Amino acid sequence: MKIVLLGPPGSGKGTQAHLICEKYNLPHISTGDIFRANLAQGTELGKKAKEYMDKGALVPDDLTISIVVDRLSKDDCKDGFVFDGFPRNLAQAKKLDEMVTLDKAIMIHLDDEEIINRLSKRRMCKGCGNPTHLDWLVNGKCEKCGGDVYQREDDEESTIKSRLEKQKLPQDVIDFYKQKGIYEQITSTDTKEKTFILLDEILKKI
Repeated sequence: MKIVLLGPPGSGKGTQAHLICEKYNLPHISTGDIFRANLAQGTELGKKAKEYMDKGALVPDDLTISIVVDRLSKDDCKDGFVFDGFPRNLAQAKKLDEMVTLDKAIMIHLDDEEIINRLSKRRMCKGCGNPTHLDWLVNGKCEKCGGDVYQREDDEESTIKSRLEKQKLPQDVIDFYKQKGIYEQITSTDTKEKTFILLDEILKKI
């Protein structure tokens, strides 16, 4: 299956993408993760992306699309994938449509107030790289692998508010997928397990 997960920052796209990929053995493609990996490695792509990510702004289309084209060329994407955080505008949606035929574009909805509360408490694990939450930690460590955790700069409250304004998904992207008949929407729940049940009901019908 070829899936796109849509939604605002903090709606749980990354967490749900991991759960989908674990169950259905699909590659998880997060443009944000790819940019952060390049940033950690000190590549030119990472340096260019950092200028925008530090401001909570979107990385320009040409940079984003270039990494998507490269990622989709890999062998593990031939039988399906889950996109998390892409596309973010109509130009990106149309470019992706030229490359692949999606099965579903699923919006995970969440109100801004709850997003700010979630993201300010989100942490990332240095060990397994997965996102976690202050309420989930065990003795201050990642509940999955016991690794140390840290807060991303773009999860600080002032940056979150800026991200919500700058990264709001344009209505024309939603309309684009509605016209194709592949758009679905769920509301993020209070637990990742409950949200996944809602998502999986959609996926089982593909």
